[in-house]
Amino acid sequence: MHFIPLFKVRDMQTAIRHYTEVLDFRMTWPEDTPESPVVDLGHEQMELQITTHESERLFGSVVYVYVPDVDSLFAKYKSRGLNTDKPGSPVHQGPTDQTWGRREFYVTDADGNTLRFCQNIS
Repeated sequence: MHFIPLFKVRDMQTAIRHYTEVLDFRMTWPEDTPESPVVDLGHEQMELQITTHESERLFGSVVYVYVPDVDSLFAKYKSRGLNTDKPGSPVHQGPTDQTWGRREFYVTDADGNTLRFCQNIS
């Protein structure tokens, strides 16, 4: 099974900067530009599409991303300017051990889409 989430974004250029400059994604389709209505992004074995041409109901998607070391990844993203000012949400402010056995931190973009980076607690 192969899973590619599709996130609706309001501003393609802002979204591309967020995913490529902060979160290590890269544009993967040679014909895509910051003016394209749909852009394919990739990072290691992950794929993601962002679009400005879908209905409003797609805002606020969530995707879990399993990684080997959430703490190191969080520190890297924070050093690149990741905004952790989310009052009332400790999991947006740094990696948190969850009662369900995962260590997680969340990154939410300007359009309400959230990547939940996590690793299993051993």
